[in-house]
Amino acid sequence: MKTGAVSLSEQSVRFNDPSETARFGLIALATDLTSERDLYRQLPQENVAIHVTRVAFENPTTPENLRRMTPRLSEAAGLLAPSGPLRAICYSCTAASIVIGDDRVRAAIAEGAGDVPVVTPAGAALMAFAALGVQRISVLTPYTVETSEPLAAYFSAHGLSIARFRCLGLEDDRDMARVSNRSIIDAALEADTSDADALFLSCTGMPSVNVIAEIEQIAGKPVISSNQASAWAMARIGGFGEHRPVEFGRLFACPLAEPSLGDAA
Repeated sequence: MKTGAVSLSEQSVRFNDPSETARFGLIALATDLTSERDLYRQLPQENVAIHVTRVAFENPTTPENLRRMTPRLSEAAGLLAPSGPLRAICYSCTAASIVIGDDRVRAAIAEGAGDVPVVTPAGAALMAFAALGVQRISVLTPYTVETSEPLAAYFSAHGLSIARFRCLGLEDDRDMARVSNRSIIDAALEADTSDADALFLSCTGMPSVNVIAEIEQIAGKPVISSNQASAWAMARIGGFGEHRPVEFGRLFACPLAEPSLGDAA
């Protein structure tokens, strides 16, 4: 079949100013069904691009399996490097950032992506607590007891007291992504205590963002989730100080608070 002759256009090519687009990176687990959607919903909708890469992970969600991601982070981060200057990179796994360690996560990502601010859900939660003046928390996780215990130790080591800690006993993060809104609300309220300053809903896989505002209204206190804290920290680090989507909770009314992300780990 013959085709017409192909020739170059006579129009000159113009390019948009790279600074017009705020670019963020996201490293998600291969089995993560929630983080991308939540981040897109919570970051500003205009002039923002989210570049996603994934890191291999094998269920069940145990501390041992979470640690196995450590040597894979640099390669995953390296896939984000061609995206151009990034305002921040989020490693979207709360439990893994705790068992691996925030500093080791940042070092591994820097090896692949260079000098870019790194947000972990655990470190972002610490900044959220500081911004809200929270000292005593109640916690809900979808994990097993074994996987939840390092989280309790992490927060205690950073000077927070824990009023009550509940977990749902799930081993597969794909199941965590399927927990219903009603189950999250009921379990969160059961985990709450009158003397807790705030509720923390752990896990980037659990779709807690859907119900933060409703739980805050019922409990009468701030509710922080892994994906909400990460998105808030990325927005503030990325220069969006006035981005305040009220449907995602009281946290978005707050500026970034000391300690900085680097000091919080």
